[in-house]
Amino acid sequence: MTKKKPTHFGQFLREKREGRYSLRQFAKLVGVSPTYLSQVEQGKLLPPTADRVKRMAELLGENPDEWIAMAGRVPEDLPEIIQQQPTEAPELLREASGLTAEQWRILRQTARKMKEEGG
Repeated sequence: MTKKKPTHFGQFLREKREGRYSLRQFAKLVGVSPTYLSQVEQGKLLPPTADRVKRMAELLGENPDEWIAMAGRVPEDLPEIIQQQPTEAPELLREASGLTAEQWRILRQTARKMKEEGG
């Protein structure tokens, strides 16, 4: 029997959480009420803030950036980065749109190397 693919963030969260934490335990660790968490898992409420989604991912050993994106949020450090370079940062993202995962990896490595070299 194959599992159905999760249709929303809450369903995905529930599948990852179950068997590891009770709803109450997990809600307490994340800093939300069990009622709220239950409603998120049922798709009745939107996912919590990026910071709380990050905490959820960390507790479950998952990639926080992937979870934040899946929740329809933006990592909290990105707006400040964009504001520091209000023209260049959005232009870079637009130009990079459509790159493959491997091309993104190369772009990331190039940027890291430029920072290390002070360039």
